[in-house]
Amino acid sequence: MLRGLASPVRLRILRLLNRHGPKNINQIAEVLGLPQSTIVTNVQVLEEAELISTSLGKAAKGQQKVCSARYAEIVVNLDPEDPSRERNIVEVEMPLGLYTSSNVSAPCGLCSTERILGVLDVPELFLDPRRVQAGLIWFGRGYVEYKFPNNAKVLNQAITALEFEMEMSSEVPGTNADWPSDISLWVNGRKIGTWTCPGDYGDRRGTYTPHWWKLEGSQYGILTTWHITADGTYLGERRLSDVATTDLDLDRHHSIKVRIGIDEKEGRPGGVNIFGRGFGNHNQDIKMRLHLEGMKALPHVAI
Repeated sequence: MLRGLASPVRLRILRLLNRHGPKNINQIAEVLGLPQSTIVTNVQVLEEAELISTSLGKAAKGQQKVCSARYAEIVVNLDPEDPSRERNIVEVEMPLGLYTSSNVSAPCGLCSTERILGVLDVPELFLDPRRVQAGLIWFGRGYVEYKFPNNAKVLNQAITALEFEMEMSSEVPGTNADWPSDISLWVNGRKIGTWTCPGDYGDRRGTYTPHWWKLEGSQYGILTTWHITADGTYLGERRLSDVATTDLDLDRHHSIKVRIGIDEKEGRPGGVNIFGRGFGNHNQDIKMRLHLEGMKALPHVAI
């Protein structure tokens, strides 16, 4: 990857693809004012470094190679690891399709990074075993609920704070950036708060959204972090409610239930898209972080 970035020409190619979307070799050469042979050589390096993805498409004569940027941001951390940074934290990443219960209404659907799963707008298909492959879930009403392991019970430690991180947007047929939706979270049956998502975003392709997914569909969302502490629940810096960790009976159960959905009592029930790995701008599923009391070191856990 570092070799791929170590060239002004290759950096110009990456910036072009990131800012203006997929382009073929001829288009890149024309925009950058460089010989086609130079572009071909550098595209090959970027492809080998997995900094871009390529696909074959039809051209006026034969086929053409279409190039797409894979990342909008690359971070190289050369600092030594801070041993206190991950101390007292257990992180579990739950695959998007591994919800344990659901009750949704149309418009709704699921798709993997390769195809739509089942048939669109049929809520009963949310029970299809293929849901475990899902990288994108959407519905207009209802909820999906996940059951996370309560590793604090296993470690015999108290939970001082709890976080849930996920990428979401509103849901409307097609897309509409001005489509507010009140999206709520419940933990162990207790509603912790509601966030109003501004819209359903389709102005550009999501960084990880596969190219077969139509541009008229939801492309990416906003990465949200719901933080439950001893004195209330927050979304970023904004206080959502007075619900605290002590209200959730965390010490009584070996699992932590998280429900994501639309509360009909809220004023703007504009549906929800939930983006997982292979979709949106953040290549991750739903993350839960347990902040524990008195641990020296804890592992990250990936399911």
